[in-house]
Amino acid sequence: MSPTTNSNTLTEGVRIQAAAQYMQSESDPDRGRFIFVYRIRMHNQSDRTVQLITRHWVIIDGNGRREDVHGEGVVGKQPILSPGETFEYTSYCPLRTDWGTMEGHFTFLDEAGGPFRAMVGRFYMATSAENVILS
Repeated sequence: MSPTTNSNTLTEGVRIQAAAQYMQSESDPDRGRFIFVYRIRMHNQSDRTVQLITRHWVIIDGNGRREDVHGEGVVGKQPILSPGETFEYTSYCPLRTDWGTMEGHFTFLDEAGGPFRAMVGRFYMATSAENVILS
């Protein structure tokens, strides 16, 4: 299986899709600055309302350097998703190398207050990859 610039993972009824693309116009390879934009789509396929509380990303560059990113919500939001609802956002990731990987999880609370992790499968960021659009 070849590396893919997208992922699609279902955990406890919440589907998380991710796709990345290289932003050549924002990057400066001579200075070791490679910018990748990624889009996340979360779709509540369960029969309960859920709210995103936190995120955890594991980012590994082409040299094996690992960075863990923790934070509340995403892009300043903690969306509530009723059954069948979708939330999308776009963000970016700077790397020091021309490729790397990203994966992690979002912590959600369900309507009973129970926390659970919705996994984000590993996806690749690579300057040589074709642009991928979530469909």
